[in-house]
Amino acid sequence: MDATAQLLQELTDANGTSGHEEDITAIMAKHLKSISKIDYDKLGSILATMKGAADAPRVLIDSHVDEIGFMVKEITKGGFIKFLPLGGWWPHVFLGQRMRIITRKGVVLGVVGSKPPHLLKAEERTKVMEMDDMFIDVGGMEKYDITKKLGVEVGDSIVPDSQFTVMNNNQVYMAKAFDNRLACALVIDTMKKLSKIKHPNTVIGSGSVMEEVGLRGAATVAHKANPDVAIVIDVGIALDIPGYSERVEKFGGGPSLLIIEGGMIPNTRLRRLFMDTAKKMKIPFNLSYMERGSGDGSRIHLTREGVPCIYIGPPTRYIHSHNSLLYRKDYDSTLKLIFEVVKRLDKKTVASLTVR
Repeated sequence: MDATAQLLQELTDANGTSGHEEDITAIMAKHLKSISKIDYDKLGSILATMKGAADAPRVLIDSHVDEIGFMVKEITKGGFIKFLPLGGWWPHVFLGQRMRIITRKGVVLGVVGSKPPHLLKAEERTKVMEMDDMFIDVGGMEKYDITKKLGVEVGDSIVPDSQFTVMNNNQVYMAKAFDNRLACALVIDTMKKLSKIKHPNTVIGSGSVMEEVGLRGAATVAHKANPDVAIVIDVGIALDIPGYSERVEKFGGGPSLLIIEGGMIPNTRLRRLFMDTAKKMKIPFNLSYMERGSGDGSRIHLTREGVPCIYIGPPTRYIHSHNSLLYRKDYDSTLKLIFEVVKRLDKKTVASLTVR
């Protein structure tokens, strides 16, 4: 694997649900501390500031560091773990899946229990099981106290037990947490590329916390960074799967630029700058939309007097599940386009993004 694949593996194999992101911000700090000034807000989000040829404009390149996961809410007398979601899940993907419970003593493996088909009643076979009826089995039994023996406590975070894998098509990667660790990697790689050139701005690369539970870190990051413009990196949703033949968001299609998402209409002038740059540099891209759900830009674009924002990300299959797929060339196209646009964000260009 090359350096980028290794970075993606490091970020996705690490554990960091909402409210438990310290391992991820530490990885970002490790990679960025030699080229930028590292700082944090009081929620734990990381901000890496790298001054170019001028103090302004201030360009925020944002990723969120948390992954969807769960939290231990109850431990039954029999040693089974009841859990609650951190982020948006579809219960269809739970049963029979391996989980990691992150305790003070270390990682404890478990599995979401499921009935064998021999025991299912006819009506049970046709309905989605509610999360309240599910449990995680860590191998406990009567008189085996999993808190004393294993260190499992109420409030511990839980993540899918999935490892980064290069697939047989070696341009496709499979992992948990591509939402949004691929964006963390893109922040790191973009800033490393920018550190080698003269850029006409000051760049702040951020890893915001608790996006999956209400975009909380985005609000504090934006206030602390006080950007003049923001590039919000998150996953695109690849739809080159059965049932979506008319949609253009596909592997090999390059990054998705959103025309609208659930909480923000991205700045149209900034979007045109991305589109014009992509066409000039022959970088593939597509225009997409997300009618439900929203990302960090929803908070960032409303900060102070308002911030011109865009949402960009490589198309990714099966987000918000235990395993997602990413096509490496789409990652590289996204990196190239962000880098080329940031080089063009001088004071005059950023001023032109605002209606006057």
